Amino acid sequence: MQDGDRKRLVAEAAEAFAARRIGKRAFLRRLGLAGIGLSGFAATMLGGNRPFSTRPSMQALAQGGPPTELTRWLRDVGSRHKGTTIRYVSEATPPTLVAKALAREEFTAHTGIEVDIEIVPLEQVLQKVTADTQARSGAYDLYYIDQSWTSLFAGDTLDPRALYDRKRDLALPDFDWNDFSPSLLRGISTYKDSLVGIPFDIPIFILMYRKDLFEKHRLKVPTTMAEYMTAVRTLDEAERGNGIRGTTGQLKAGHYSLNCDWTMWLWAHGGSVFDKDGFFSGGDEEGMRGLAYMLDLVKHMPPEATGWTWDGEAQSLREGKAAMAMSWGEIFPGLDGKESKVAGLMEAARPPAEAKLRSPDAAGFQEIPHIGHQGGSSICLSKHSRNPDAAWIFMQWVCSKEVAVRSALHGSGGAAVRASTYKDPRVLAAAKAGPGTTRHFPATEWTIDNALGSEPKLPAWVEISNHIIPGELGKLLAGQGTPEQCMAAIKGRADRLAAPFRKG
Repeated sequence: MQDGDRKRLVAEAAEAFAARRIGKRAFLRRLGLAGIGLSGFAATMLGGNRPFSTRPSMQALAQGGPPTELTRWLRDVGSRHKGTTIRYVSEATPPTLVAKALAREEFTAHTGIEVDIEIVPLEQVLQKVTADTQARSGAYDLYYIDQSWTSLFAGDTLDPRALYDRKRDLALPDFDWNDFSPSLLRGISTYKDSLVGIPFDIPIFILMYRKDLFEKHRLKVPTTMAEYMTAVRTLDEAERGNGIRGTTGQLKAGHYSLNCDWTMWLWAHGGSVFDKDGFFSGGDEEGMRGLAYMLDLVKHMPPEATGWTWDGEAQSLREGKAAMAMSWGEIFPGLDGKESKVAGLMEAARPPAEAKLRSPDAAGFQEIPHIGHQGGSSICLSKHSRNPDAAWIFMQWVCSKEVAVRSALHGSGGAAVRASTYKDPRVLAAAKAGPGTTRHFPATEWTIDNALGSEPKLPAWVEISNHIIPGELGKLLAGQGTPEQCMAAIKGRADRLAAPFRKG
């Protein structure tokens, strides 16, 4: 299928879904026919909102304005484009919300460049970006791009690192490309050997635990799979009578959140979703070990966990119903929130080391096995932009060290994409118990750099991760069939869907 035909199909499907003329599953099937998928995390956001996100406070954002160096640069380069209007389309990610809150007072005020940030549901982002690139209209200058869209839009975006080197007169001093984690640049924003954009958002799994209960029972923070299980069992046995279970989960049948938990334990035991030849491998020896580990953990969770997504899991932690969990770092600030029953009691730590780890070369479809399950995205500059210089100035500003710090502090606890953010004095000062805490940032930084896990990248992955895997696992958790039968059922369906995308 030619690129233009693919984009036409995607645009029509996205428009039909946004208008509710077709359902979610029909929309995803049409994307598959066009050879494009969504990451499972992104697909779950269709028709809804990002979990854990809150609107940033302008009063909080105004504290400690931009440094004079950044202001001078904005005035210098921006004055050449005063009166220009640029447009950016995105879903409601934490850094996009912060950018929208800051743009007028801290970008437009110094450059004279107006910024129209259009925040719409994810399916509308896809529809608008696809229509814009198909027509090459330049209606938008900047795009939000989910990591799974990179192959479709790689030819429609400018490589920001090459642009930085080529347009030295517009280059932000000390932008510092080495400040971005190589794992994010590679895993989220790279297609073949070129950058399609700059990492902008990175939800990722970390370890969260009740420090008071660990001290009470003289437990050390687990650093291995065996130690993690021991801690869960010990706490469950000791605290169940107090209404506290050893751990919790997001194990709702048929929901992508169940796939997230399963892939984490699969990867942590040396497995992968697909083998190097593109066949489902969750039922191999390592995969069965990972599944058995997850099923053992379920015995020490609140029974309701099999009906929870990440929202229910987060609530169970806030209500003190579980002693520890491996889950999205964005949950952590809420554990210190005003409504939390465990405020000040929770701690964040690195994930325990995998018992065994499979190389990405031995997995399929660009899968990266690691315990730190992630779901990131990029901000990209359109090759069809009518105002590429003005848009490039904004893109550097919104991805600058200063704005990155503000996004991290006021973006609902989302992990930062820059190394310098984690060392900034304002971020370090916020590392205390209370609303807006950054106490979890050392754990997220380490996980991004050392244990970032990425799902397979193929169009069929949406159907596999949002329906097939959590559907069959849901049956198993409900007592229907054996683990072997569950994995065999997934394999039969997953292999058929993956077949068109295998090499050879």
